[in-house]
Amino acid sequence: MADLQNDLAKILITREQLETRIRELGDAISRDYAGKDLLLICVLKGGTLFLSDLIRAIHIPHAIDFMAISSYGGTRTESSGVVRIVMDLNANIANRNVLIVEDIIDTGHTLTYITELLKTRNPTSIKICTLLNKPSRREVDVPLDYIGFDIPNEFVVGYGLDYNEIYRNLPYIGVLKMELYAHPNT
Repeated sequence: MADLQNDLAKILITREQLETRIRELGDAISRDYAGKDLLLICVLKGGTLFLSDLIRAIHIPHAIDFMAISSYGGTRTESSGVVRIVMDLNANIANRNVLIVEDIIDTGHTLTYITELLKTRNPTSIKICTLLNKPSRREVDVPLDYIGFDIPNEFVVGYGLDYNEIYRNLPYIGVLKMELYAHPNT
């Protein structure tokens, strides 16, 4: 773990801050969906750690399902703009209250694509819960219903977020040192 931590410029959000905020989100979701059929849809892979802690913080019955979407690929640090479904849902979402659980919202293109796709499947409602929000990078207006943290425009890793499939296991959110991903000739 120390080797991974040496690759960070700083820790942006501590483990304790994550735990506290996720409990608060779970309480709010529990209140808002009390007595309703709730399906949480986790966007893989980055959202898995957030989802596993969030579902333990939600105190009402709910189900979960998963989608895998790709818009980055390889060692890219910015979305390619081309969104593709790598793995679709197993559940039928018709007449259900859907809560999309995302790790991070950046430009908004991927989430807009997912939301528009899911609307065609006739859910009762679709709302969005994101752990991290980068409002300064937004290119598409996306209505976010539950936000863990607004963060600056820095490349973050940890707590499920990766760079080249590494750093997901860090128990906090850190800013990756720019020299590890910046390539002046690309």
